[in-house]
Amino acid sequence: MNKNDKKKKENHVNKGLVDPKNIKEFEVRHETTLLEFLFAKMPDSPKKTVKSILANQQVSVGGVPVTKFDYKLFPEDIVIVSKLRIRKRKATKLDIIYEDNSIIAINKPSGLLSIASDREKGRTAYRLVTDYVASREPGKRIFVVHRLDEDTSGVLIFAKSYEIKEQLQNSWGEIVKKRGYYAIVEGKMEKESDRFVDQLGENSLHLVYVCKGNQKGKESITAYRVMKSNKKYSLLDVNIDTGRKNQIRVQLGHRGHHVLGDDKYGEPEDPLGRLALHAYELDFIHPVKNKLMKFTAPMPEDFMKLMNNESLKKSDSAPKTKKRELKESKNAIKLRKSRMASKYPKFKKGGNKRAK
Repeated sequence: MNKNDKKKKENHVNKGLVDPKNIKEFEVRHETTLLEFLFAKMPDSPKKTVKSILANQQVSVGGVPVTKFDYKLFPEDIVIVSKLRIRKRKATKLDIIYEDNSIIAINKPSGLLSIASDREKGRTAYRLVTDYVASREPGKRIFVVHRLDEDTSGVLIFAKSYEIKEQLQNSWGEIVKKRGYYAIVEGKMEKESDRFVDQLGENSLHLVYVCKGNQKGKESITAYRVMKSNKKYSLLDVNIDTGRKNQIRVQLGHRGHHVLGDDKYGEPEDPLGRLALHAYELDFIHPVKNKLMKFTAPMPEDFMKLMNNESLKKSDSAPKTKKRELKESKNAIKLRKSRMASKYPKFKKGGNKRAK
């Protein structure tokens, strides 16, 4: 277990981690209703028992507990049946950037999953946004359009209908005009700006890497501009032309500049206690309004505090050589003696004793 995993485990105690032995998970292949889906997946259970399980809040869709028999399911939905009652969560304040009848954009905090994982089913951005929308429009649900890594903060979009979700995902590469990130990395960049074009592969442990030589992978394009730097770190404005898994972390880390806190791909320092990566801007053509929409999330305060840390700022003067330092030291001694002589006329060069 790495250091960040340990922190996550500590932070998640009693916050919804699921024991896989207590659940059964099913993926939806075609549109249907929840009760009909459960009847099909639990043929050996009496229908009365299935209805009781559903009514007792032991079923969730995408990590959100559901009790409605006619709840509509769509392809790729994940339905979970639990041995235990799935508790409802207290309302959590959402940082909503934008909302209309088709989409909703939020500023996702670091440390929050976009969607449910193998262990964490409830504490997700999807669950929070679903609860928010359902509280205002009972029966309304949302759909995942894209994702951010758990430790990455910033702009995250959800669709309010399956049709909008399909429309966005099927044309994502064409309608998205900008994907901007702030990243703080180790060291000073060799250039003030650059553009990386790499082939990325993924191993059996699901770790992404830059392919060597003629090895083929998925093309990944990442460009950066240095915004600020100090003795130890560089703050970058990063823009990606492709949306490959972990591409910013991998391409920068491959060149010796790991994102702070990213011990998945290196061993950088972790002064912020989080991954120093923030999705600050997402621009795309609205699927209904057919106009360019620009969604932004401000830079986290701790990013700028770290970069403005006085102890890390560069010295304005060039490094001094030992010879230069010795010369300056001798000159300082002469100056002090000269001042002493003018202040105390009887002061002698041989010492600080006064003449009798």
